[in-house]
Amino acid sequence: QVQLVESGGGLVQTGGSLRLSCAASGSIFSIGAMAWYRQAPGQQRELVASITSGGSTNYANSVKGRFTISRDNAKKTVSLQMNSLKVEDTAVYYCNADRIFGPSGIIKDSWGQGTQVTVSS
Repeated sequence: QVQLVESGGGLVQTGGSLRLSCAASGSIFSIGAMAWYRQAPGQQRELVASITSGGSTNYANSVKGRFTISRDNAKKTVSLQMNSLKVEDTAVYYCNADRIFGPSGIIKDSWGQGTQVTVSS
């Protein structure tokens, strides 16, 4: 069974840094685009950053210049380096893979369980 498992969340003060990681496990040949989303209490889930299998990246305007997404295709991982964190970055962060290619076919739109990031003032 294919799973995405996030790690690295926690509590940090304003201006601090955190690094989130997401590892895909199971029988996987390759993974398409991967992304980080976040959802704050009472808010809709929003895209934070995405990265294609070739390494092209896209960021929400609110995190440009502060967050960096990266991936290791061989290890089937995606990471999010978050610097200069703000209180408004507080949310549950979710890892997403738009397509996972495996022996059973293509699994679309896979999500991790989420990891809490809390930024205190």
